[in-house]
Amino acid sequence: MNGLEQSKAASLLSLFASGGALVCCALPALLVALGAGAALSSLVSAVPQLVWLSEHKTEVFFAASVMLAFAGFMQWRARTLPCPADPALAAACTRTRKMSLWIYFVSLAVYLTGGFFAFVAPMFSA
Repeated sequence: MNGLEQSKAASLLSLFASGGALVCCALPALLVALGAGAALSSLVSAVPQLVWLSEHKTEVFFAASVMLAFAGFMQWRARTLPCPADPALAAACTRTRKMSLWIYFVSLAVYLTGGFFAFVAPMFSA
């Protein structure tokens, strides 16, 4: 696996981790804010693992932050890797590099959204 593929794999892993952080905290807050408490209750009864994720949100966010840091390091390392000389392969290399960076930034946005709802928003609720 070359550096660009490793970077893309790390970005996808960070997206998965930050998605878990979003599901544990932002999804329940969104459903309650929309007045869909019954939907949240049905969701929790259908997927009881959501309760475990919410109870262990600190650990979930720590694991997600480690994966995001690793993915960021891989992005940084892959930014100067050479692309092949063949025009078709060079285009694929450039496309993969851009897609990997886009996935990383989406992961970061999802992580920050989940972090806001998990740790910041509860301070403002009365």
